[in-house]
Amino acid sequence: MLKNRYSLWAAAAAVMFMFAPAQVTAQTNAPSQSVTTTNAPALMSADMPEWLSRPLSLEECLNIALANNSNIKESQFDVESAIGQAITNRAIVIPKVVGKMGVDQVQDDYIERTPGSTLAIPTESWTSSIVVQQQIFKGGQIAASLKIASHLKDKAIYAHRATIAAVLTEVKTRYYDVLLALEQIKVNEASVELLTKELEDKQRRYKAQTVPKFNVLRAEVQLANAKPPLISARNDYRIAKNDLCNLLGYNIPKTVWDDIPLKLSGKLEAQPFEINLSEAMAQAIEKRPELGALRETEFIAKQNIRMAKGGYFPSIYGYGGYQSTSPSYRTDLTDIYHGWVIGGELNWHLFDGLATKGYVDIAKANLSKTEEQLAAKVRDIEVEVRSAYSSFIEAKETLESQEKNVELAEEALRLANALEAAGSGTQLDVLDAETSLTEARTTWVNALRNYSVSLANLEYAIGITVQTTGEIE
Repeated sequence: MLKNRYSLWAAAAAVMFMFAPAQVTAQTNAPSQSVTTTNAPALMSADMPEWLSRPLSLEECLNIALANNSNIKESQFDVESAIGQAITNRAIVIPKVVGKMGVDQVQDDYIERTPGSTLAIPTESWTSSIVVQQQIFKGGQIAASLKIASHLKDKAIYAHRATIAAVLTEVKTRYYDVLLALEQIKVNEASVELLTKELEDKQRRYKAQTVPKFNVLRAEVQLANAKPPLISARNDYRIAKNDLCNLLGYNIPKTVWDDIPLKLSGKLEAQPFEINLSEAMAQAIEKRPELGALRETEFIAKQNIRMAKGGYFPSIYGYGGYQSTSPSYRTDLTDIYHGWVIGGELNWHLFDGLATKGYVDIAKANLSKTEEQLAAKVRDIEVEVRSAYSSFIEAKETLESQEKNVELAEEALRLANALEAAGSGTQLDVLDAETSLTEARTTWVNALRNYSVSLANLEYAIGITVQTTGEIE
């Protein structure tokens, strides 16, 4: 298993995440060169975040994404919404305090009086009360509502963790893409430099009449062929930085095109990782947060059936409080009746037009759907783990196969130059050796990137990208 994991803290989510960088670094054997930028003055902005002023490690990018990524923020709001919904569900067992006050006034003609009667009948009346109401029985809905409340938050947290895992895996991938593009620039710049020197050498020899014009033309063609890959690598570098900045929640200034203010301090590394397929699949079924969210959804769906069946039973609640009212046959509204009241009420829909049956059918269908979703998700995750594991093994074997290839290509180029200088080699041998060296370097850096990305995807697939040691409140 991976050792020496990164420790990540997201203050907004109150979650600790731990990652596993390796300590074994693979060298690219490519010359170290800086990438030219063109529009640095356009980058000076008062609202530029502090982290753009320094090269960023992978750990720093992950922390920035935790704080700023829009998907993670939206997921955090879903957690807060679920907490609010849980409070609403728990309110069913909390007594309600209800205050009421009413005032009536009717026209004198509205009141029917017996002819010749002298009884004073008021045209105005009022009443007020403050009552505490408590739900006592609701056909099992109270217990079901409380159980749902305790699982709503857990479901939202699992979904939040799934979002975090997906975003952080994507950040890792984009981080490695930037590093790959930068290494490809270095490789292609080194190729252009070698071919430029080759052309200059052939031009000198042609002037000295030791080689034909054909050698110069061939060197010029090779140099021209080497420039498009360099242009493409620089474009890939721009695009990769765009994608990474977007994941980090940074709004790139509209005036910036070429020199995006983002520098990385990391390197493409071969991170040691050992796990077999059976362990990976078992760990995925246990730890994937998507399955946790679906299990919580399944539990809530079962409780929703109990909630729906509660409609078949009576609803009972008690109340108690203080009430004041004006007298019925007096015109002096200040002479009031008041006192304590206590009582209970039972409501039972003996026939509700089959509404309860409909609600029960809906709840049962939702449970069946959730169970099917859970079973399907388990299968999907098993396939995902198999695919990720297979891709990781492929990337690992490819990397191992290329471990010494760059050194061999460099030695082949050295020998080709020596043979040509001694007169026993040809220019074609040198050009072929230079092309082979560029291909070897390109294959090596691509193998490093593919290994890192496949490892990140495998970690995500088996649920170890994010390990939570705290709880979201």
